[in-house]
Amino acid sequence: MYVRRTTIKSRQTGEPYYTYRLVESIREGKQVRQRTLLNLGRHFEVPREQWGALVQRIEHLVGGQQDLMPAYLDTQWEEAAQRYAAQLIRSRASVDEGRSCEAADYQTVDVDSLELLRPRSVAIEHVALEALREVGLDAKLVALGFNGPQQAAAIGTLVARMAAPGSELATYHWLQQHSALGELIDYDFSGLELKALYRISDQLLRHKAALEGFLYEQERTLFDFEEVITLYDLTNTYCEGTGRGNANAALGKSKEKRSDCPLVTLALVLDASGFPKRSEIFAGNVSEPKTLSRMIDKLASGHTDMAPTVVLDAGIATEQNIAWLVENGYRYLVVSRKRQRQFDPDAAVLITQDGELSIRAQRVVNADTGEVELYCHSSEREKKDRGIAELFAKRFEAALEKLAAGLHKKGSVKRYEKVLERLGRLREKYSRAAQYYEVSVEQDASSGKATAIHWQRTTPIAETLPGVYCLRTNEQDWDEATLWRTYTMLTDLEAVFRCLKSELGLRPIFHRKTDRVSGHLFISVLAYHLVHTIRFQLKAAGIHLSWEGIRRELAGQDRVTVTLKRADGKTVHIRKATRAEPRQQVIYDALGISDRPGRTEKTIA
Repeated sequence: MYVRRTTIKSRQTGEPYYTYRLVESIREGKQVRQRTLLNLGRHFEVPREQWGALVQRIEHLVGGQQDLMPAYLDTQWEEAAQRYAAQLIRSRASVDEGRSCEAADYQTVDVDSLELLRPRSVAIEHVALEALREVGLDAKLVALGFNGPQQAAAIGTLVARMAAPGSELATYHWLQQHSALGELIDYDFSGLELKALYRISDQLLRHKAALEGFLYEQERTLFDFEEVITLYDLTNTYCEGTGRGNANAALGKSKEKRSDCPLVTLALVLDASGFPKRSEIFAGNVSEPKTLSRMIDKLASGHTDMAPTVVLDAGIATEQNIAWLVENGYRYLVVSRKRQRQFDPDAAVLITQDGELSIRAQRVVNADTGEVELYCHSSEREKKDRGIAELFAKRFEAALEKLAAGLHKKGSVKRYEKVLERLGRLREKYSRAAQYYEVSVEQDASSGKATAIHWQRTTPIAETLPGVYCLRTNEQDWDEATLWRTYTMLTDLEAVFRCLKSELGLRPIFHRKTDRVSGHLFISVLAYHLVHTIRFQLKAAGIHLSWEGIRRELAGQDRVTVTLKRADGKTVHIRKATRAEPRQQVIYDALGISDRPGRTEKTIA
């Protein structure tokens, strides 16, 4: 066995380049010929003076002599030797798809020679890959023109974003050193270039519309749901660095309190089941209300005769957007922006009660607009609103007391105009509390100084209706419970954003170019399609776990290689997955997939 270098001319440029192969000499009759064992590729980096030691180490590993290592093989090439030996063993393996008791394979082995090699995680990869195949994404990639290595890079990128979200470099190392995904799709990720992961991001982004449309149609068909509700909201996330090369990077109000960083905005349209219909990337400082028409337009498909009901939060529910929805034939349910609220407990109906938590709703038809207004009262929200109101009231009064006390201290603001100016700033700072106070300032006409500050709360907290919020809709036939439960679907959208940011690596963004940033976000959205497909099936089986919880339950099942010495001196190599733990078996059974990811491969060398 030895390494052979071959010179080949490029068909495009005519320039020569080298390829490397691991070969052995075999005798056939009176002739000796070379047989290729492994193609080592163009990027074989081991220096020529180390080839002999490398080959010797590979022979030791294949022969089960794990502890033997040539003294002249540099330690930096040990990982390469391990990788090539594993590839060689696998190439010689016979596949055991399931052996009956009658076909049992008994061997005489030395138990003390047992070794366990190359553990690689496989459970989360197995679940993710089965979901990807179930929605037909692998076939769609082929239809879009992805070749074999591109398909593998795309699948590797998506599964890595689900299992171990990180940068392209982190994904590259995870695929090569920690995951058995390559064994499940029969692709050797050790030959994958890092640049291929960046290129596949660009390629996926180019097919964004086709992929999103295909996935939603597949999900709608698989789970047989109708398009009756459309949820729309936006979130933003931050970029590390200046963001100068990103056309969408802009300073704005960060929802993660990172307004010091450039932001980009992700808009999502979901259906009532939580599956994304489409996504869009906007500038970080985009005005949320102005994005509605671009995202919702043409969403009414041919599957239903009526356009879906659009559910919006208050930040997007401007009068202009409501008018646009009406003009285009959409039904809507939005959180009202009106400040004046009303609530009559006697006219309200009980929606839900769980211990001390209760939700009541009063349905009112607006005589001017014809809209249905639903005034909802939440006991839990009332506690929160009261606590916030009392906190801001205390802070406002403390600031007034400090300003009033300064009128009688040396070095403090005393001039009447300056005191009014300070008072205006306090009203602006504590606007939520200040609107319910009446404040007056006494002035000494002779000196022009303020002498006293008086304040009184004019509206008690109870009269501000804490815990009450208003919904508005043009759905005339829905009752109070249906309206409220439809509105609460917005919390599902908020949960999607949390999953994208916390569990699927949406933040932070380290890329600098516009397309790379958009590609990074889009990969997280694609990964969420698969995550929600898995969770949707598990919920139907009564398993209500977050994606992080699912990853935690599946952790611990690996594929490993077992080596044993036989009595005749040969070595048996068996590679297979460990047995699933009971917690993992529950998930596999709920999803209807095998509990033994990958094939059992046996090699005798």
